Amino acid sequence: MVDFMAEGYPFLTGSVGLGIAVMLAGSCATSDKPTEKTPNIIFIMVDDMGYGDAGVYGQRLIQTPRIDRMADEGIMFTDVYAGSPVCAPSRSVLMTGRHTGNTTVRGNFGLPGHGGVPCTGGSAGLRVPLTDKDVTVADVLKQAGYVTGMTGKWGLGEPGTTGIPNLQGFDEWFGLLNQRRAHSHYPEYVWHNMEKVSLEGNTGTTTDFAEEKYHFHDLITEFALEFIERQSKSDQPFFLYLPYTFPHDRFQISSFEPYAEAAEWPAQARVYASMITALDRDAGRIMDLLKSVGIDKNTIVFFCSDNGAAHRYDGLFDSSGPLRGRKRDLYEGGIRTPMIVWWPGRIKAGSVSDAIWYFADVLPTLAGLAGAEVPAEIDGISVLPSLFGEPQPKLSERPLYWEFYEGGFQQAARRGKWKAVRTNVDQPLELYDLESDIGENNDISGNHPELIAWFEAFMREARTPSPNWPSPLD
Repeated sequence: MVDFMAEGYPFLTGSVGLGIAVMLAGSCATSDKPTEKTPNIIFIMVDDMGYGDAGVYGQRLIQTPRIDRMADEGIMFTDVYAGSPVCAPSRSVLMTGRHTGNTTVRGNFGLPGHGGVPCTGGSAGLRVPLTDKDVTVADVLKQAGYVTGMTGKWGLGEPGTTGIPNLQGFDEWFGLLNQRRAHSHYPEYVWHNMEKVSLEGNTGTTTDFAEEKYHFHDLITEFALEFIERQSKSDQPFFLYLPYTFPHDRFQISSFEPYAEAAEWPAQARVYASMITALDRDAGRIMDLLKSVGIDKNTIVFFCSDNGAAHRYDGLFDSSGPLRGRKRDLYEGGIRTPMIVWWPGRIKAGSVSDAIWYFADVLPTLAGLAGAEVPAEIDGISVLPSLFGEPQPKLSERPLYWEFYEGGFQQAARRGKWKAVRTNVDQPLELYDLESDIGENNDISGNHPELIAWFEAFMREARTPSPNWPSPLD
């Protein structure tokens, strides 16, 4: 374990921002100035934020002025989906462009004896890492000449495995590998590349946050800001992947601001709202920095959540908005995500799109932005036309697929306005018309036997077997 003080990392005795800058000084190569065809790319993904938690998606109590402004200055998508209703598989889909029927990591835990490694986060089960055969979006962009950086929660490989970020295309990264470790916002250590860095003064367990010293959200935000500022002085385009841990519980934050006066709210709700407003503030800091260093016109920023809201807060925030379900459901509330894309001067300000796409499409889309070659055998397609407001009929014609293993074997698929859901392997398919029933309240499977037959056949053919996540269909 690297000790900050012993190794001369002075930010433990000064400001976080100063320390990050000192710690990272001189890292990452530079060479070729970005052009209009090779924009810088920033992908911000938050953790367990619901579809209805931002103002532009209908929220009335939680303040999100900078996220709302991002939508006002860019494009807001209404029908975009995460890769899974939980953390690790959703991130695997995002990184590999392969849906949960094909991607390597299909759940938070795999079966013992099939290639997983023991958890380091204090929970049962095995974490299955990405393999050396996986091609990630970072690999693709690195091959296209990008400096690739990441900060935040990874979740796709334990220490010493093939899944760690530096072996999956990232030049530099700073954060936590294990998602259970990331449940504490005051971790005892973080990783900087392959070095374990002690955060002296953090216990990771206390409920008296005044005793803790370093908040993970602040550390990774400062890393992101420093990385952007450093790369703005280089000639090489950059990709920054920023998977935040807010607003995932534990609900650890040092202040209820700006909701300290909302005494009628439950304490957990106040912390949750504070976390989202802190995310909003720091998304704004990123956009402000891009403008101040003069690269905003050549930087595209994505903002989304990794899955649905963990808690609905019905009657208060209504975090799932009009959607049925929440995290761990294959109903819309578990997988539909807010998605905003911002690129001043390139994306039409104030655009709203109902184009249907999902995390598997991110890899080919970013490859298209970079002019990079797309790997074979992925499930996604580029949605570049939709980013620029152009018609893309194929998005309504092609089907999307999900499977999920917690609590039984669940499946879902969407094609156009039609959505099919199976809540367990022994249950019949439910069918919903999302155009008229966004809340999935009216199962119309009995009225459309031909559609049920089509979805049944598609779900059988969409997937490949996995030894770590065997299915009754195998």
